[in-house]
Amino acid sequence: MKVISTTIISTTITITIAIGIFPFFLNTQVYAEDTDHRAEAIQHAEEAVRQGKMGHAEELLIHAKESMEHAQAVSNSGADSHMKQAIKHLEGAIRHAEMHRAGAATNHTETAMSLMQESESTH
Repeated sequence: MKVISTTIISTTITITIAIGIFPFFLNTQVYAEDTDHRAEAIQHAEEAVRQGKMGHAEELLIHAKESMEHAQAVSNSGADSHMKQAIKHLEGAIRHAEMHRAGAATNHTETAMSLMQESESTH
């Protein structure tokens, strides 16, 4: 009887620990994906700014849209106000780039990039 009780207790403890640790691993995965999307959003915003400073509105548009997709992925996982404001500036950058206004689009993208970096430092 004592051997069975020890086995049951040992199994119960193992299962309890596994159940307790499992949510931690899920949260770590979400954080990693959030961090990856944030980094991609910033990287594309940087490239959009670089292209915009050369007067290339069409290339800026491509990277601003890519940045927007990644920023929205971060936002969908519960972003802070900095990321939400960054998305609004990316929308402005896209609108201006579509009108071939590289300067205005670049300004919006620079602001978005700054906001995304602030968002990054709070996580």
